[in-house]
Amino acid sequence: MDILSGIDLEQLRMWIWILAIGFAVGMGLWRRHQLALVGFASTLLFATLNAGAGIYVLKRLGDSRWTVGDPPMSAPELSNVPFAGQYLEPLESSLESITGRVNSFWEFSQALPVALDFFTRSGWALVVAIPLIVIVLVRSYRTASRRRKDLQNLNGTVAQLQSELAAIKLALPAESYLALPPENEEQPRQQRTRRKQ
Repeated sequence: MDILSGIDLEQLRMWIWILAIGFAVGMGLWRRHQLALVGFASTLLFATLNAGAGIYVLKRLGDSRWTVGDPPMSAPELSNVPFAGQYLEPLESSLESITGRVNSFWEFSQALPVALDFFTRSGWALVVAIPLIVIVLVRSYRTASRRRKDLQNLNGTVAQLQSELAAIKLALPAESYLALPPENEEQPRQQRTRRKQ
């Protein structure tokens, strides 16, 4: 089933633009901080849609949307000639084969400029995508280096906190040891007073 059969050539071109722009707007609203990546993806979508349209045109040779006029050749009906018609049937089939090939070439020559127009748009979109991918790669490199620095700073902070915690752990037993003797001295005194009583 050909879902594009009801769309003429200008509408096909217009729908490609609408889909690419709609995708760019939707992704731009969703990924506001990654506009270069959104532009790159939208450009690739535009290139893909145009390439697909060019292939579609070449697969639909003879379609009235991109062929102008009638086929240039038609084979004469020699089999209807009185008396000699049956002898001319092989010649008629040969002529039909030749005219069919000529008409197929004519259909191809009619569809080729239309397909080349779509392929040219796709090629220009890919040319535009090159600086966009460079921008995306530069930004991703900067983001990765920034995250690497943040991770190094975080590792340094964690190491510093671990050393401080170790120092606190070393200091805690000494303080608890100094705080214990007064309590230990009070307990024997309480026991002695109880025994005297």
